[in-house]
Amino acid sequence: MRIQWTRSAASDLARLHEHLEPVAPAAAARIVQQLARAPDRLRDHPQMGEKLEAYAPRDVRRIIVGDYELRYEVTPEAIIVLRLWHGRENRSPS
Repeated sequence: MRIQWTRSAASDLARLHEHLEPVAPAAAARIVQQLARAPDRLRDHPQMGEKLEAYAPRDVRRIIVGDYELRYEVTPEAIIVLRLWHGRENRSPS
């Protein structure tokens, strides 16, 4: 199963890096790499995340990666990464 990132999710990843990089460059690179690889484990277990019933009938789920929340949708063709943010951020998820 392929992993696909939405523009919003890719922008979230870039924004997180831009926020962390001036303060802790090595940590920023490490965290962004960890977050970018996180969906890979969903290939074998796409249903592992908590299902978010508010998105029904779509199969939208979330996983927690360290201090970050990653929301994704499972379709027959792909796992689509929808959004990504730090748990302390006040975000309105899509």
